[in-house]
Amino acid sequence: MNTLNENDFIRLYTFIQKKYGINLSKKKQLIEGRLNSTLLSMGFNDFSDYVDFILTKSTEKDVEVLLNKLTTNYTYFMREKTHFDFFSHNILPSLVKNKKDKVLSVWSAGCSTGQEPYTLSILIKEFLGKDAPNWDTRILATDISQKVLLQAQKGLYPGDSLKDMPNEWVRKYFNRVANTDQYEVTPELKANVIYKTFNLMDPIHFRIPFDVIFCRNVMIYFNQPTKDALVDRFYDSTNPGGYLIIGLSETINKHSTKYKYVVPAVYRKI
Repeated sequence: MNTLNENDFIRLYTFIQKKYGINLSKKKQLIEGRLNSTLLSMGFNDFSDYVDFILTKSTEKDVEVLLNKLTTNYTYFMREKTHFDFFSHNILPSLVKNKKDKVLSVWSAGCSTGQEPYTLSILIKEFLGKDAPNWDTRILATDISQKVLLQAQKGLYPGDSLKDMPNEWVRKYFNRVANTDQYEVTPELKANVIYKTFNLMDPIHFRIPFDVIFCRNVMIYFNQPTKDALVDRFYDSTNPGGYLIIGLSETINKHSTKYKYVVPAVYRKI
């Protein structure tokens, strides 16, 4: 197995952290273990040549392969259900009551393979009921990986992944693929989610600010200064009265952020 010398390790993790915010400064063994097969498949004899290539000649596709190897796009339907309950029972009633333009702007940042934005879309449709067609509820879903975004756009999931969803939702919002245990998101639900490739290190210049930003279990890869800067950008992109929801295992600096703490992992722009 190829080993990564200290200089190449520093060059590689510095590049990844600067451009993508991902802190791998303590993950030398992980990098070695996960990238050896990539070196072989690309014809590199050692890490030095590979790191040179990534820093000087790589394409977006090459870097995406690198990031997919080193990070985990782990998610599932109804993950951290307390967030969805709070969204349904607290956030949506407040937003809908005060919205005159009938536009809900929700961003799933780091959406992975789509379970989160599709679930949010279902929750909104269920809450609005018959009035849903009168609202613009399209959800922006972004990720740095085109690979997971393509999976999300297909909206195809194994039956076992739906086990925590109410049976009524499965019947209404998924179609079983004939002779398989695969379920496909309905065209109506797909149309309510807009997928885009986006690097969270980039400036946030979307068309309108957001009522709710979900960014869960993404910042676990970031160091504190990177997290603080991203939360500041989120704040500037949030409507007054809007919310930021992060993962239950994550924290943000309550003393420096302008968001106000609401409940665990939920913050609001007052």
